[in-house]
Amino acid sequence: MTAPRTPRKAFGRLSLPERNYVAEALRTETVGGVLLLLAAIAALAWANIPAFGDSYESVSHFHFGPEALGLNLSVAHWAADGLLAIFFFVAGIELKRELVAGDLKDPKAAALPVVAALCGMAVPALVYTVTNTAGGGSLAGWAVPTATDIAFALAVLAVIGTSLPSALRAFLLTLAVVDDLFAILIIAVFFTDSLNFAALGGAVVGLVVFWLLLRQGVRGWYVYVPLGLVIWGLMYNSGVHATIAGVAMGLMLRCHTREGEEHSPGQHIEHLVRPLSAGLAVPLFALFSAGVSISGGALADVFTKPETLGVVLGLVVGKTFGIFGGTWLTARFTRASLSDDLEWADVFAVATLAGIGFTVSLLIGELAFEGDAAMTDEVKAAVLTGSVVAALLATVLLKIRNAKYRKLTEAEERDEDLSGVPDVYEEDDPAYHLRVAAIYEKKAAEHRRIAEEMEAARLAEVPGGAGDEGDGPA
Repeated sequence: MTAPRTPRKAFGRLSLPERNYVAEALRTETVGGVLLLLAAIAALAWANIPAFGDSYESVSHFHFGPEALGLNLSVAHWAADGLLAIFFFVAGIELKRELVAGDLKDPKAAALPVVAALCGMAVPALVYTVTNTAGGGSLAGWAVPTATDIAFALAVLAVIGTSLPSALRAFLLTLAVVDDLFAILIIAVFFTDSLNFAALGGAVVGLVVFWLLLRQGVRGWYVYVPLGLVIWGLMYNSGVHATIAGVAMGLMLRCHTREGEEHSPGQHIEHLVRPLSAGLAVPLFALFSAGVSISGGALADVFTKPETLGVVLGLVVGKTFGIFGGTWLTARFTRASLSDDLEWADVFAVATLAGIGFTVSLLIGELAFEGDAAMTDEVKAAVLTGSVVAALLATVLLKIRNAKYRKLTEAEERDEDLSGVPDVYEEDDPAYHLRVAAIYEKKAAEHRRIAEEMEAARLAEVPGGAGDEGDGPA
């Protein structure tokens, strides 16, 4: 007879290596998210303070770069096409790592975040399309509310101080990685108007050389950085969005470890580049993309124009119900049961948090309404509004369960035997129980000694000592 198969747990405990990787990645993303928030606030202040508003436009539209190479771009353009290539390079490495060593390696485990991400992109696009079809608006911005900004979402988590369990955090991270992949495909397929085949061919040749150098084990930033810049420049001139070059190079890095290696080359490079992406590239992009004029009338227009209303509803309603519905359907039809420590309300709260769209949404908004500066600014204001509404809803929902999350997090991090490994990962190891027993035996011996000393002192204070009548006090 075969043993009955144990149902797989959705949002169950992560493996220790995966938990450590997620913890490190989320720490960097959280810091980057706080910087992203500060950059967005600075951009809004810079653009809306009358004394500085003109200077924001002047700096954003200041052009520099080699005209002969087709790279005489504005500051805002350099931030969107240049600096974001670093962000997408890291996204490419993350995706590769997930495919070869993370949750996406196992098709059964990958089904949950992949289906959730797809539904979390399809439903917002559908909400936008229905809203604009009914209201007579433009369908060009259908892709704007499809992207989740993991750094912004984690910054909100850091601000509200919730102790979200690592399994839910990992789901949010993996969801965002898959989300980024499909956002990249959307940009490549739907926002490429014309192609320069000579430049595109040159970029492909450069990528082949990049791959061959990696295969040969060639090392040195002085080789790959200049080559990466050439590939990026050719990709930009080809008509394909230049950030695709960053993704392609990230996907080429080896992200599995070999014998004698503590970290793969991809993990090592990601560790070096992620702070540059989260701490510099993305905040600077936000600084020169989020500076839109905000007023009572402008905010009112967000909820009256079909294009902007579609973005807000797509982020707040479409993202939430798309991700939650995709997760529920996957769990339902793959016979995966929810972890005993969590409830579906927790999944709904995380789905609401995923409605925070910023970096990629702003980028797609610029591409979708290119040439219409007024509509571009209005769509950016809608992205900001929808993200703030989603953040507030998520804050309320997560705060309700924060006490439960805190207990789960404390249990995940408890290390009674002081081995440096959380106890939950050692419960099947006899050596762990022997270490804990030795610790408690030592504590018991210490308590017995203290009790004996206290008892002796008490007896010494009793008149007559140990009960000898007639004697004076001891």
